[in-house]
Amino acid sequence: MSVVPAFMAKEIFCCVCSNTNSEKFSLKYQKQNFAVVTCNICSHHFIPHYYRKQIQYTQYKNADVTAAVRAGNNWVKIQRHKLRFKFIQKFIKSGKLFDLGAGWGHFMLAGKELGYDVYGVEISEQPYLYCVNDLKLPVDHIDFFEMNESKKFDIITMWDVLEHIDKADPFLQKCNKLTNMGGYLFLQVPQIDSYFAKKHKDNWKMMGLDHVNYFSKKTIIQILEKNGYQVLKIKSSFEIKLFIMYTLLPFFKKFKSPNKQTTIEANKTINAAERQQYFNKFTSKPMWQLKLAVFIHNCIYNTLSFLNIGEEMMVVAKKTKE
Repeated sequence: MSVVPAFMAKEIFCCVCSNTNSEKFSLKYQKQNFAVVTCNICSHHFIPHYYRKQIQYTQYKNADVTAAVRAGNNWVKIQRHKLRFKFIQKFIKSGKLFDLGAGWGHFMLAGKELGYDVYGVEISEQPYLYCVNDLKLPVDHIDFFEMNESKKFDIITMWDVLEHIDKADPFLQKCNKLTNMGGYLFLQVPQIDSYFAKKHKDNWKMMGLDHVNYFSKKTIIQILEKNGYQVLKIKSSFEIKLFIMYTLLPFFKKFKSPNKQTTIEANKTINAAERQQYFNKFTSKPMWQLKLAVFIHNCIYNTLSFLNIGEEMMVVAKKTKE
């Protein structure tokens, strides 16, 4: 690792340990349109503010993606999220659940089926409209930081959200204010100290301009404890749906390319709608085949998690102080 260039060092800030000393950061990876730096004090990896200013999240899903999601099989998607609820139910079996970054709403739909009192927010317009109009879920289209703090929840969930958040520290402070004392925070984030991250380094598929924070087990514990949560368990997670859309699809697509693209190059040319349509092919089978596929999926997922083979981590933390 080398010294962080002066233009990147401007306004540099570590959300985990609050380090602002530009001399105490190192350049980890330099990519074409972004860079990843390391805080030499706490070892947190992140994209510096210089590049973060280029990111726009509000409308990253368009009508084509919505049409592809609508054409998909909701039953399969709900089963995937019920696997997450099996983890949640080991700690809390009912209560008011707030899904922060509701996405397309299938996690909330699974929670509703299981008897949780669900509520969510989603900043992107198309997923929000799908949640409200198609799934009839109680989701608001608001900025989380503007949310009324008089609302309190027993459970807050964030699935692949925190890695996108520029201001992760105040974000978690806000979560604390919305969590009942003794309540739980469940989250999933890409894991920078996972086997896959170490193997693929700067070509790791989880690495990109939209993922501004790269947490390890050490740094996720540190930032959560800093914001009033005690981490109870960290579990390895391997998302098979993401493997299909971000590994299998580009792998097969590269063979159809006249320019003989690599898998990485092919991945960059695929849009979100195309990924969803490809996944839909796997979920359009007869129900007996889908039930068998879900059973096999769960066995593979649980085995990989038990063996600590994954590129993401699922974390449960309990609020212990304001």
